[in-house]
Amino acid sequence: MSIREVAKRAGVSTATVSRTINRVSTVDPHLAKRVWKAVDELSFYPNTQARSLVSGRSRILGLIVSEITNPFFPEIVHTFEETAVQNNYELLLTSTVYDSKRMEIAVRRMIERRVEGVAILTFGMEEELIGHMRFHKIPLVFVDVGPHAPAVSNIRIDYQSGIRQAVQHLAALRHTRIAFVSGPLQLKSAVTRKLAFECAMREIGLEMKPEFEFEGDHTMEGGIRAFAHLESLRPRPTAVLCSNDITAIGVMRGAYDHGIVVPQDLSVVGFDDIRLAQFITPPLSTVRMSQTELAKLAFNALLKALETPQASKYQEYTLTTSLVLRGSTALASRTRSVTRGR
Repeated sequence: MSIREVAKRAGVSTATVSRTINRVSTVDPHLAKRVWKAVDELSFYPNTQARSLVSGRSRILGLIVSEITNPFFPEIVHTFEETAVQNNYELLLTSTVYDSKRMEIAVRRMIERRVEGVAILTFGMEEELIGHMRFHKIPLVFVDVGPHAPAVSNIRIDYQSGIRQAVQHLAALRHTRIAFVSGPLQLKSAVTRKLAFECAMREIGLEMKPEFEFEGDHTMEGGIRAFAHLESLRPRPTAVLCSNDITAIGVMRGAYDHGIVVPQDLSVVGFDDIRLAQFITPPLSTVRMSQTELAKLAFNALLKALETPQASKYQEYTLTTSLVLRGSTALASRTRSVTRGR
């Protein structure tokens, strides 16, 4: 099947078919309708590489995430792809699993495929790789870590708002010994969440004990290790806020293994509001950072950069966070430190 056969069926020139398939706006609507009818009837599939050579556009967007097996990312990928398809774009996806070599290969592949823009929803991206994409004038969107440069958009997460709500909620439940399990502190987002927690504690006059802060790794296993550390303390915390939901689920598993009942003996709050959070027992109270909204913000930032290249200055967007209350928090138990774990 060739473009000539489509032209013959539609009764137009091959040039008209080419312009129609490449969505050139100057094509007469009646002729375009005939072309698309012929395309459907003949089950014609245009050569995308040839189309990109003619139009100068690949209509491919890149999406880089940290780890696709992390429940935080599938919702982002799904929403980003859905929005891309609705806007006639294809998606080139890669998961770096925190491997710099794999990230380098992914960037090279995206440049070779002539992606029109890249959403980098991961952390620790090497400056040299960012430089390669900027050299090829590819619009980029980041979460929190984007450089202040032309053709770069940065989505700032308002960590403080949601974490402040979480701390105030726990304080209202009479918790004064509140622990915090951070993510890996080489990540800027993990440091930012930790600082937001400490700030929220100071705002309401609660003491922040250094031993009540534990550096986790955003995994369930890390959450189990965090619980073991917190359970060894005297006095023990009565509540814990975690840097992500996966860590919080690990903490809850550690509590279960030690006979500690959530929330009667220990209140637990997560961060992210992944889909799984509402289905565990008890359902997890958490700070919502909408993955759907994050994906839409990232896509729209790229779309704006592509549609208005003359306005390619640095852009910044904000994603708010908020507390979602479920069943993993309760009034502080005054007897827990005496009756449990002896």
